[in-house]
Amino acid sequence: MSNLPVETTLAWLADYAKVVTDNSAMLTDLDRQIGDADHGSNMTRGMSAVAALDPQSFADTGALLKKAGMTLVSTVGGASGPLYGTLFLRLGAFLGPDKELSVQNLAQAFKADLDGIMTRGKAEPGDKTMVDALAPAVEALQTDAEAGRTLQEALDHAAQAAAQGRDATVGMIARRGRASYLGERSKGHQDPGATSLALFIESAARCLPVQV
Repeated sequence: MSNLPVETTLAWLADYAKVVTDNSAMLTDLDRQIGDADHGSNMTRGMSAVAALDPQSFADTGALLKKAGMTLVSTVGGASGPLYGTLFLRLGAFLGPDKELSVQNLAQAFKADLDGIMTRGKAEPGDKTMVDALAPAVEALQTDAEAGRTLQEALDHAAQAAAQGRDATVGMIARRGRASYLGERSKGHQDPGATSLALFIESAARCLPVQV
């Protein structure tokens, strides 16, 4: 097992940027139903800026991820900028130069993400937010770390769990963010933040195991 190289990390972020761009209209449409109708465009703008970062400018993956977080904070509007910024900043702190790319370390990194996003967004599982996709992904990684699963198995499991969490938001009533203003009318709509988060975990499952 080795550390996560800067080039591999940027390839992952570029993959996610492409996925976000490809799904921009869908994310915006979901946000139009219960939010500000800008999640797709905001995330596309932010992740395009992240994907354009020069890997040679960073000594290690931790530095790259921290810069990605700050880039998202400065380029993504609304609540998504600070929340995704927190996600990348926490990843950078836990996937620095002294960390192996292992299931256990990824589980710890994404758990730190979850804690940070829940604190910043004041959201809990069941509030119909990105937490509802991230929390089951973290649980899957923690379970597979204890079971000794491979990185590919664990990330595939996490992606499936995130997708199930995303789908579960359809039946929830929003309790945080702009969608909460709709009350009962928010039920029946898939949360855009949970959707973009599930795409993020799917991207990790595609890109990170190639390093092993």
